[in-house]
Amino acid sequence: MTNTIFRTKRVEQSILDTEEPEHALKKSLSALDLTVFGVGVIIGTGIFVLTGTVAKNNAGPAVALAFVAAGVACALAALCYAEFASTVPVAGSAYTFSYASLGELPAWIIGWDLVLEFALGTAVVAVGWSGYVQSLMDNAGWEMPAALGSREGADGFGFDILAAALVLVLTVILVLGMKLSARITSVVVAIKVAVVLTVIVAGAFLIEADNYDPFIPKQQAVDAGESLQAPLIQLMFGWAPSNFGVMGIFTAASVVFFAFIGFDVVATAAEETKNPQRDMPRGIIGSLLICTTLYVLVSIVVTGMQHYSELSVDAPLADAFKATGHPWYAGFISFGAAVGLTTVCMILLLGQTRVFFAMSRDGLLPRFFSRVHPRFKTPHRPTILLGVIIAILAGFTPLTELAALVNIGTLFAFVVVAIGVLVLRRTRPDLHRSFRTPWVPVIPILSVCASLWLMINLPAETWIRFAVWMLAGFVVYFLYGRNHSRLATGEELSAGDAVKPPRGDTE
Repeated sequence: MTNTIFRTKRVEQSILDTEEPEHALKKSLSALDLTVFGVGVIIGTGIFVLTGTVAKNNAGPAVALAFVAAGVACALAALCYAEFASTVPVAGSAYTFSYASLGELPAWIIGWDLVLEFALGTAVVAVGWSGYVQSLMDNAGWEMPAALGSREGADGFGFDILAAALVLVLTVILVLGMKLSARITSVVVAIKVAVVLTVIVAGAFLIEADNYDPFIPKQQAVDAGESLQAPLIQLMFGWAPSNFGVMGIFTAASVVFFAFIGFDVVATAAEETKNPQRDMPRGIIGSLLICTTLYVLVSIVVTGMQHYSELSVDAPLADAFKATGHPWYAGFISFGAAVGLTTVCMILLLGQTRVFFAMSRDGLLPRFFSRVHPRFKTPHRPTILLGVIIAILAGFTPLTELAALVNIGTLFAFVVVAIGVLVLRRTRPDLHRSFRTPWVPVIPILSVCASLWLMINLPAETWIRFAVWMLAGFVVYFLYGRNHSRLATGEELSAGDAVKPPRGDTE
């Protein structure tokens, strides 16, 4: 049984699967497209909301250092993702990488994890987008009926029709093709980056140096509170991270990490990239560097405009401009946030459909979902199925408390990918790697440690919910996936087959 559940799928087989006409995705993306996708999904509610929360409660003006710490953790993971995505340019991201290095059961676990991460992420962002749009509508004098604008309408019934509609529209766009998705994303990202740059440039003239005093506020102990609400590290070791002080910066980093979620989604588009060996590392690392720089600058400006103790928790950027007598900028920021969240939602949905597609092509999920559209060459079946399910979730289900599952799911994927780099270096040293993670094994080990540190700072209840989802995944795998896997049915290259390099391979 051990040999069965830890069987690996050869990289050559994964690449050959992308050549099957009925299961092949269209290659249309460039390095610029990938970078735009990365920036489009990373810049979202995190920077527009979390800056005020962590500055006020955890780090003060040193929230800029928290963004740096979280960015470093992501950068370590990004180097590992870049090696895998350029070596195994196949849809599925961490799922595909795990299948090639750790085995079928670990691959299933990470795939199951990513399905949850992207689904909840898409639904949560859609609900946030709906809130921004309704706020703008209220300012214009238009009011949504209560039953259609929230989950608490008349007679206890409510359906967030805007959130659901957004998901369905984006589903149609993804079915029509990746190039169309990239063009729409480029326009929206341009608007979103313009808003962020406006905050930085305009806010720089409103900075008061006194607001930075103290830059790192005096350390305060965290009240234990209810045990399940406390970070897991408190339950494990009997102590809790501190608010403010140096430890407060690391506590804040585990929170602002949410603002970086999404750069790993770029790796799910490897199979649809014209030259993945060259462009995947550029897209992954480039988008992360751009966003980290913008985040640090925004946090420095906002905490300089208004004292950290007075920052708004709900809309810190917009309210900071209101507090300094510039309400026009506040409206512009709200508009940019609403527009920008559309790309976050679309790219998270894109990531989920590609993971689902890859799992079905391997037989771990029904093969019915692995056939691409004859004209658009997109995985239309899983895209439509998941789009409808997520639209329902976004319309009916309160997901605020489940949002932390997105964090833990991403960090878990980071750990698996970093370990996978070490394993594949040892088991397949013969593979051509267009991009090689530097300083192996130091970088992957640091990536694992950084991700685990952020994970244990998450609430214990998040771990409990995550464990329940993983348990359900084990049940599905042993009842269906293990017996229907293509490796189980013998659809695999023979040992004597020659190594076939990926298409578009360049030095």
